[in-house]
Amino acid sequence: MTTRVVVLGAGYAGAGAIAGLESELGPDAELVWVADTDYHLVLHEAHRVIRDPGVQEKITIPVEDIKSRTTEFIEDSVTDIDTDERSVSLADGDDVAYDYLVVGIGSETATYGIEGMAEHPLTLKSLDDAMEIHEQVREAAQDATRDDPANVVIGGAGLSGIQSAGEVAEFRDRHNAPIDVTLVEALPEIFPPGDSEIQGALRHRLEDAGVTILTDDPITAASEDAIEFDERDSLDYDVFVWTGGVTGPSELSDVEMDAEHNRLQASSTLQADDERVFAVGDCSMISQGNDDVAPPTAQAAWQAADVVARNVARAMEGRPLETWTYEDQGTLVSVGETAIAHDVEMSGIAAPIRTFGNMPAKVLKKGAAARWIAKITSWSRAMKAWDAL
Repeated sequence: MTTRVVVLGAGYAGAGAIAGLESELGPDAELVWVADTDYHLVLHEAHRVIRDPGVQEKITIPVEDIKSRTTEFIEDSVTDIDTDERSVSLADGDDVAYDYLVVGIGSETATYGIEGMAEHPLTLKSLDDAMEIHEQVREAAQDATRDDPANVVIGGAGLSGIQSAGEVAEFRDRHNAPIDVTLVEALPEIFPPGDSEIQGALRHRLEDAGVTILTDDPITAASEDAIEFDERDSLDYDVFVWTGGVTGPSELSDVEMDAEHNRLQASSTLQADDERVFAVGDCSMISQGNDDVAPPTAQAAWQAADVVARNVARAMEGRPLETWTYEDQGTLVSVGETAIAHDVEMSGIAAPIRTFGNMPAKVLKKGAAARWIAKITSWSRAMKAWDAL
């Protein structure tokens, strides 16, 4: 009897799971891949599109270049998951039945209930998002003057916020555009997950790039042309990009969710509360013991995707499942044309310097993206994307 395994999502988790499952599953398994785009986006490089839309062809990979001919692909949006009936409802097509389900449909940008935050800012979760940011920055610059520059505000100084601010500054410099760039963070320092060493290095790079940094004061409301703070005066903007926080997508209504973050809860085996459902990527909160969960990062999704493929195969065979523990292999952050590397490990060996930048960091960051592209396609494809990374 054929066992049907359905994978949801074409992000890092979904694409990685497909690559792994095609190797792990036997001839009696049927593999179905469902996603709302017919390509995989190398999302941690999507900020490059803000500066240059021409790079999109290098960082988008058609699903046909990832999957084998035997894997069925359905381009559609998931609207619901019914774990009792073991079926996935789609926006336009028929329900898709499954025996085992891998949920990797990513996340949405959390608004934390801030007034106007759901309506007014742009976000960076897709290729279309990146293109829209580029267009709005370009149009704002065209309408601005040296005496009255365009104000581009980036809310949230995590990885996406820092990289987006760097790309807007790079666009400004390359086009000699009248743009002021401001990066806003509610917490006392930028890049809150990091320690003082990488925070200081990133702040230095951003300030060198002409980015104004405002920290230690949360945004309390957003309108169509200004943001308000708890303490400081309101800040007018022409373009506002919000990158703060992660929350789960609404499609997961029938599975157990974390009440605070609206993300699917999973054990260290990547199983959800239903033993036929596995969760990977940003849509999930994967237990790491001691109330810790894996971070919602590309690096974590890459690692978990390998394990989920093996565990689906083990579950089908009635074998014990592997547990997964996230391994932090360091941080690589772009700031325009430069980059910062921190606590990086290569093949299990730590770099001799904890924090460094310039060309060595830039090459490492390019290399990380290239290795991912090679993993799901080929090194030939990865090398063609090198200049855009």
